[in-house]
Amino acid sequence: MGSKHHNHNRDTERVCILTRKIYDWITRQIDVDLTFTNNSNLPVKFKCHGQTERTLEELCNFLDQFDDVSVNCFLSDKFGHPIETGFQENHQVSVTEIGQRQPVTVTLPNGDQVTLQRVKTLVRGFIGVEILDDMNRVVCETKHPIPFVTTQTFLLCAPEGTDLNVHVSLAECDATLICESDIHQLDISLTLCLEVQTEADVKLEIEARHCHPREEILEEIVLCPTEKFPPQCPEVFPAH
Repeated sequence: MGSKHHNHNRDTERVCILTRKIYDWITRQIDVDLTFTNNSNLPVKFKCHGQTERTLEELCNFLDQFDDVSVNCFLSDKFGHPIETGFQENHQVSVTEIGQRQPVTVTLPNGDQVTLQRVKTLVRGFIGVEILDDMNRVVCETKHPIPFVTTQTFLLCAPEGTDLNVHVSLAECDATLICESDIHQLDISLTLCLEVQTEADVKLEIEARHCHPREEILEEIVLCPTEKFPPQCPEVFPAH
């Protein structure tokens, strides 16, 4: 009988590690649209050159002194500071799981059926707004950031024992201020890209090898040039 050959490197060994396993991972774009008029209760006040404008009409009256203004909005923390987005584990947007996870049987494109969990969440965050003059100088800004909230439901592989981890990989915001004689309105449109993962700590047995530091690469400083002539372009001249 032939013997089985194992091509194991002599430097490797079987080890047991504790690591974070991803059970499911999806990306979702969500849109949050907010509209405020003088007829609605404004959850925001604007600071303009040391004074506070409490209504959109007051804000528009203050801005009459400027030839041209633009409106900028951004995802912010609860203090109104702009926040960075990316794939790092950030929690600038609060995502809270609400209710119980419900099993749902779905049919895959290949015809197979699989049981997933319906996960309902409450997504909350803040938006900052600033108004700039034609020299891009901030003349007004929100005294306190504007809160927003939305509910999102996901179908995920989320068995009992897994944790929900959500962070924002991209945020884009657009705002428009309408100052007319018969209407004063602020429209805000926020788009968020959510990275949604279900995770759990697991113990895995793997074939591994101990790591060692690499050799340091030192920058070689050359003060005296070795090339006496600039390089040619032989494909062009004098070949042709």
